[in-house]
Amino acid sequence: MTQTAIDETFMNEALCLAREGGAMGEVPVGAVMVKNGEIIGRGFNAPISRQDPTAHAEIMALRDAAQRLGNYRLPGCELYVTLEPCVMCAGAIMHARVTRVVFGARDPKTGACGSVTNLFDEPRLNFHATVTDGVLATECGALLTHFFAAKRGRTETA
Repeated sequence: MTQTAIDETFMNEALCLAREGGAMGEVPVGAVMVKNGEIIGRGFNAPISRQDPTAHAEIMALRDAAQRLGNYRLPGCELYVTLEPCVMCAGAIMHARVTRVVFGARDPKTGACGSVTNLFDEPRLNFHATVTDGVLATECGALLTHFFAAKRGRTETA
């Protein structure tokens, strides 16, 4: 299996989680943490339902993986997330020592992997994950576009 096919497989898992969160009224963002080809952590956005501003999909997946591994450090792990991580999530990813971040849609308002800033490319910081962007970007972006259009009472897709 090619790396592209592997990335798409795990991003599809993250998309399923994003849909689950969206069905609960949360912004539909999903994430999975992978180690050695196996999902070890899952999460979707839940700040509204948990009344927790830190309950982003990435943070939920990090917490799940850390609990399963019994370690707050996650070296050798890859995080797949449907939306570009924000500054908070990028910081948590760095502290956990996640090796690779793969995301779908760019976030032009809060993206910290190249859209607004790129924390993983900041030479003054002590850890730098590899970043792969644009995996199933159309599908990831469409999920967000439909969600926000529905919130605004519109049926159009743009």
